[in-house]
Amino acid sequence: MIAHHGLSERRATGLLEIDRSAMRYVSKRPSDGPERALLKELAAERRRFGYRRLREMARRRGVVMNLKKVYRLYKEERLTVRRRGGRKRAIGTRAPLAKAAGPNAIWVLDFVSDTLESGRRFRVFNVEDQFTRRGLGVEIDTSLPGRRIVRVLDRLVAAWGKPAMIVSDNGTELTCNAMLKWTTEQSIAWHYIAQGKPMQNGYMESFNGKLRDECLNEHVFSSLAEARRVIEAWRVDYNEVWPHSSLAYRTPEEFAAAWSASQEAGTSDAPFASACHRARDRQGQAPRGARKCASLTVPARDGEPDVRPGRKNGSAGAEQKNDVAEEKENRFNL
Repeated sequence: MIAHHGLSERRATGLLEIDRSAMRYVSKRPSDGPERALLKELAAERRRFGYRRLREMARRRGVVMNLKKVYRLYKEERLTVRRRGGRKRAIGTRAPLAKAAGPNAIWVLDFVSDTLESGRRFRVFNVEDQFTRRGLGVEIDTSLPGRRIVRVLDRLVAAWGKPAMIVSDNGTELTCNAMLKWTTEQSIAWHYIAQGKPMQNGYMESFNGKLRDECLNEHVFSSLAEARRVIEAWRVDYNEVWPHSSLAYRTPEEFAAAWSASQEAGTSDAPFASACHRARDRQGQAPRGARKCASLTVPARDGEPDVRPGRKNGSAGAEQKNDVAEEKENRFNL
């Protein structure tokens, strides 16, 4: 009012009915900077602590504050604990998923469901080694809780060895307390793919698609015993007979044996990096992108200049071009 209307302080305070001393009051309260910084530090360490517990943590560090002051700073700094929505989901490893460099580097796992002849649904728990594409095991039942999955993984670890990392989705069976406890005790990294993006676990999706297309859709199971027998037989066939294009049309067992032999011999793993090219070579086809080099003539092989009659500087078709030029010249000279 004083700045906008040009009134004096006496006139402005009289119109507003406030004391002139209130206009000249300067707060003598010390700065809250250190307390604010401490509360923000404690809130970053203890994200689920409210202002009462933060006050107690500050008191343990020798900073005593009134509860109302703590609440005021707590609200001004917007440190309020947010209420969580939805069910709890495990986060797992937050680093990008790397490609497997050898057997037991990464296991991928997922569930597939189907129905019996009676209409009763059952589930299939699949585990595959990402590097060798070998189906490590299947577990089939109408219910597969987290504790059952832990027992299955213990059996597979005893048979195949412990993996460095496991990749899966955020299913309830794979994020339960029993599973989290097992991964901590086994010191195994667990990578959970993003919700709604199954292709982040593309190796397992490929395995599930083959299982459904070649086995589940081809059979009508009358009982769980029959389903276990047929699906296990398909897994053995997948490992020992099924040719994989990504493995140069070798079976997972053959690929794993060849890789182990190369490691024991100390040879490079380059033969495993271009499986598709080797497959085309076996079929008598040239790899895509391969350079087509012209064959050398006899003089060129012997180290002599390759001069062919009727060609200029060895360029093909030069004789024909020269004849056309001479014909045009003679025609216009007529």
